[in-house]
Amino acid sequence: MLKFLSIRDFVIVDHMELEFTSGFTVLTGETGAGKSILIDALSLVLGERGDADVVRNGCERAEISAEFDITGLPELATWLCENGLESDGADAGVCLMRRLVDNRGRSRSFINGCSATLQQLRTVGEKLVDIQGQHAHQSLLRIDMQRDLLDGFSGNRELVQRVAEAYRRWQNTRQRRLAWEQSSGAMMQEREHLEWQASELSALNFSLGEWEALQADHSRLSHAASLLEAAQMGLETLSEGETAALVQVNSVISRLNHLLDCDTGLKPLLDLMESAQIQLQEAVYELTHYQQRLDLDPQHLHDVEERLAAIHAAARKYRVIPAELPDLYRGITQRLAELGHKEDGDALVKEETASLDEYLTFAQQLSLERAKAAKALAQQVTAAMQTLAMAGGEFSVALVPLEHGNVNGMEHIEFQVSAHQGLPLRPLAKVASGGELSRIGLAIHVITSKLGAAPTLIFDEVDAGIGGRVAEIVGDLLKKLGAERQVLCITHLAQVASAGNHQWQITKSADPANGGKVSSRITVLDKKDRIEEIARMLGGAKITETTRKHAAEMLMAGQR
Repeated sequence: MLKFLSIRDFVIVDHMELEFTSGFTVLTGETGAGKSILIDALSLVLGERGDADVVRNGCERAEISAEFDITGLPELATWLCENGLESDGADAGVCLMRRLVDNRGRSRSFINGCSATLQQLRTVGEKLVDIQGQHAHQSLLRIDMQRDLLDGFSGNRELVQRVAEAYRRWQNTRQRRLAWEQSSGAMMQEREHLEWQASELSALNFSLGEWEALQADHSRLSHAASLLEAAQMGLETLSEGETAALVQVNSVISRLNHLLDCDTGLKPLLDLMESAQIQLQEAVYELTHYQQRLDLDPQHLHDVEERLAAIHAAARKYRVIPAELPDLYRGITQRLAELGHKEDGDALVKEETASLDEYLTFAQQLSLERAKAAKALAQQVTAAMQTLAMAGGEFSVALVPLEHGNVNGMEHIEFQVSAHQGLPLRPLAKVASGGELSRIGLAIHVITSKLGAAPTLIFDEVDAGIGGRVAEIVGDLLKKLGAERQVLCITHLAQVASAGNHQWQITKSADPANGGKVSSRITVLDKKDRIEEIARMLGGAKITETTRKHAAEMLMAGQR
């Protein structure tokens, strides 16, 4: 719960330090004294956005600090540890939150002395404090708020999230299936064309290695006669002619061998000649072997030329060079594989059916939970209405089925009310007057607040529009709620104020010593002061003994 709040240089507050206790605390004071400023300051330290306007005139910055006891919130303590924001030592059960806003609108936030983001402040704040604003009952007229209230009351927010996620998955697969149906004709036509191309290229059975081999074979076969003639000429020149080179070299080697004894200086030259003889002999062997391998078969040349013609024809047809035909075939087969996946309409239908079944499973489960919660909420609000000057009235939560469902489930949620016995149930927005709406809204907020996890509940003038006996009942409701949680309520009603366990008075005054600056102050009232304040709330500017006596009686009755 909230234990301590420090406010410095915030709007019209120069410096204020407040210590809070458990139970039901009421805050009262004249209109404009700054009662709601306290709520605004607390909202700021809990993560609400703030700008330079919140800084007191003439000051550099506003500073708000709050201390909370979190010994009963183990989940929050775990979250703080996981995010490196835990407190140490003797303060392990305490959460300190601090917010600074300077006169340029720049803001800094801290949790347990560690720098924190606004989102982290909001996350912690949602677990600590639930604030119901003075116009909260107006939000009950919105359909989305009615749905959120029912789902919060039923405790099924996680199931609501699952329904929303399942619905989005279903819609995604449905859109994919519809898109496939719209484009399936074009896809089938493309597939047939590609299958024909793939079949033709597959039948060609062409590879880059074959292309290189065919070019080499064609070049050799088309010049076979010239090649054979050149080989024969080489053989004659080297070894078969009358003046063949090899014969001449052998003759020189023989003559030099005979003269070697005369001059050993011929030895290096003889070695060179013998080396040349060996090279020439090897050349003769290779030319002979090459001549034997040459193919003069005209049919083979014809076959090679036909194959080359077929390859060139395919290349011209697909507007590529022959060497690119294998890559073209691979691209076509890959595209066919992609189309095979994309045009699998049966798989898309199965996926859509499965996602729809998942959505219906979660949505139907949510519908059952909502039906049970709607009945319980209707009974509790109807019972509260009987004590709030709406005897015979009835409250109902209608679950109107939707034909196809939506992201929020299979039904439309509508709060309905009958303000008096005998009147038919009609939508809340159409039949409730301002006062009736305030009472119904207060009943709903009190009932749903009991189910929340936040240990501190703050009601900012939610009792507007009621009075008399109804105000006494409202005070009693809030006091009973204060027995379970820490409750703070800003009120203008003496009946509500007299029911509080504690009462604080908020006043506003100008300080002549400080240039006439206006400041807001909070005073914790004792019993005598409470009687005076309640008398003021009853009698206005002129307070008589009769008014004080009435105020004392109200306070005594409220404390019972």
